[in-house]
Amino acid sequence: MPQYNDLFELSVEDMDLIEEAMRHVIAARSQAQADETGEVREAREDFVRKAHDLLGRLHDQKIFYRPKTGVYVGG
Repeated sequence: MPQYNDLFELSVEDMDLIEEAMRHVIAARSQAQADETGEVREAREDFVRKAHDLLGRLHDQKIFYRPKTGVYVGG
């Protein structure tokens, strides 16, 4: 049985591209169709929830720089 690769080598640019693509897909899927049934609506909303959850998990894995000494000016 093959195993999953748990070591990924993605650059910061790769992660930005993935996040941007996810935002575009979420925006496209968020648009409700006038003729959609309840089942289709539930599937669409479930996909959007899962995609937002994935974006949150990607965000939580980032390491943000903050200097150890001196004054930190955010922006």
